[in-house]
Amino acid sequence: MTDNLGHSGEIGPTERLAMNRTGSFDWDLDAGTIDVDEAGLLVFGLVPGAFDSRPASLVHRLDPQERTRLDTVIHDALTSGRTSYAAHFRQEREDGSAQWTHVQARILRDGTGRAHRIVGIVRDATSEVTHSEFMLELEKRRRRQTDMVERSTRALSRAVTVDDVTAALTGAGGLARLGADGLALGLVESGSLNIIALSGDSLEVLDDLRVRRLETGLPLAEAVISGRPLFTSDFQEMIKGYPQLAPYAGHLRFKAAAYLPLIAQARTLGGMALFYLRRTAFTADERNLALGLAAIVAQSLQRAILFDEERELATGLQATMLPRRIPDIEGGEIAVRYHSAWSGRQVGGDWYDVIPLPKSRVGIVVGDVQGHDTHAAAIMGQLRIALRAYAGEGHAPSTVLARASRFLAELDTERFATCTYAQVDLVTGTVRAVRAGHLGPLIRHTDGRVGVPKLRGGLPLGIASVFEDEEFPETRLDLVPGETLVMCTDGLVEEPGLDIGEGVAALAEAVSAGPPGAEALADHLSERFWERWGAGDDVALLVLRRSPDPGTIRAPRVHQYIHQADPQGLSEARAVVRRALRDWGLREFADDAELLTGELLGNVLLHTEGGAVLTLEVLPEPVRRVRLTVQDRSSAWPRRRTPGEAATSGRGLLLLDALAIRWGVEPRGEGKAVWCEIGPSASPSPAPSPTPFTRP
Repeated sequence: MTDNLGHSGEIGPTERLAMNRTGSFDWDLDAGTIDVDEAGLLVFGLVPGAFDSRPASLVHRLDPQERTRLDTVIHDALTSGRTSYAAHFRQEREDGSAQWTHVQARILRDGTGRAHRIVGIVRDATSEVTHSEFMLELEKRRRRQTDMVERSTRALSRAVTVDDVTAALTGAGGLARLGADGLALGLVESGSLNIIALSGDSLEVLDDLRVRRLETGLPLAEAVISGRPLFTSDFQEMIKGYPQLAPYAGHLRFKAAAYLPLIAQARTLGGMALFYLRRTAFTADERNLALGLAAIVAQSLQRAILFDEERELATGLQATMLPRRIPDIEGGEIAVRYHSAWSGRQVGGDWYDVIPLPKSRVGIVVGDVQGHDTHAAAIMGQLRIALRAYAGEGHAPSTVLARASRFLAELDTERFATCTYAQVDLVTGTVRAVRAGHLGPLIRHTDGRVGVPKLRGGLPLGIASVFEDEEFPETRLDLVPGETLVMCTDGLVEEPGLDIGEGVAALAEAVSAGPPGAEALADHLSERFWERWGAGDDVALLVLRRSPDPGTIRAPRVHQYIHQADPQGLSEARAVVRRALRDWGLREFADDAELLTGELLGNVLLHTEGGAVLTLEVLPEPVRRVRLTVQDRSSAWPRRRTPGEAATSGRGLLLLDALAIRWGVEPRGEGKAVWCEIGPSASPSPAPSPTPFTRP
């Protein structure tokens, strides 16, 4: 039988051997010869009949490294006592192409275990190995593409805002996740294509093209308009057809690019361009991968754009509920800060307010309505206005909170609120504070120490009226010149997993280390804590500082507040007095002044229920001398006594008589002030009206 070309339909023995490409061999180790059949010789590229039966002739076409590797395999099998071995090795064919050969052999040994003969088969395994390598490469490529998709999805899943999306794409590892060397990201806004992100070597030269009308003339704009991707493997040639890009050709060293429309739910949001330095072509899989990455980016941008729009709406609503401006106050300065949580519409009900009051006083308040939604913000706005009205009517702080609680309870809501409210007289430094389930204030003293006054508190607003317990006890504090009052909502001091006391302690440390001015201190606290805690909750912060009263160069003055419950306050006050007199050049009066400071303050701390304000000043006329004044809230005046020899008290006024050239007592507000002067005797200068205890 013959075919149409006249060839016989039968296959000869040699042709059949060539097709099978599998042969056998018998290697006599003792004689050093090897017998290979015709098929085996063809596998090794040898002509049957010309082989000299020497093993070295069989493998002469092998690369030296391949020959060494095969010899090692055989040697290890012979010396280890094994009975078989197998190996793949590479050899070069007559036409220069590579062939993979597979050998599988059995080792025959005598009774002593000595190897004397090896028999086996050899075959051409090129197609098998090549297919395996192709499959391995294909699988490797698929794993790489899957990894790119998974890493990009993971990074973008944490993006909340549009800025977060651009940070994920352009930050550390962003380009690697996309498998690109450069990126341009644009959003469609009001008929324009705005490039919001550029990342990659040399792409900064395109800054001039960041905002362009959405029209043809740029490849990314054309992809956005048509909704179809554009792939180019000759980037340099392509940009020559775009006059707006042509001037930048010398700066852009990319070889390929993919221009991808960003489409989510049938809406074109913008476009993304990926640039490559080494790519020369895009396979079908690579095109599909680029489109898949674009879809992931589009979905992330859609969520982020919606979030930003909702956030703008919510924060706008919240802003209308807060004071538009903070009034200037005489005798001090006030700074406020507000930080909104990053949770879309979930805004909170935190607020602050500064309320001008009669008689040169000011009311300050911070509070928090339960919940994190627009309803909480609406309740906050109503409650703030009501509390402001009650305070403006001149009511006492306790009455203001009681009425505010009743107002909240009568609203059609189940929400409650916490707040701290204080009336501050910046002339006298008197602070009358109340709180309703809220954090109390912190006070930074002039020496940098920070105190946390213990304010007795009532129930939260709304709840107090429901339970008919509208008691909000007042706590009186003293703010000496130069001291600062800090009030905040719990978002500033709460951290997940930590006790709120740790947050308050951290805040006190930050207040102590912060700058003196109210505005500077507010910036210091907001920068430190908002970055530390994150943005999980709203924060309202109010800082009030009473203006310092340093006196003049000729008549300097310092003030110090001493808490009754502060055992270190007395020694610190004595140190302040000694240090001030040294700085003023009045060191000779330091011993007497320090002794009298301890005596006057000790009487207050032992015999009254509150703290004391110490004022040290220099009286320059007619003779330079020192005056000490200790003010407390008790109306009981000191009483002269005659102590016995064994008495441990009662000598305070005797000590004043001995060390002071003048001393006296005068009423101050709800309390009194005891003062004394130290220095050289001289004709008396104008002084407070004498009292029964004044010694001329």
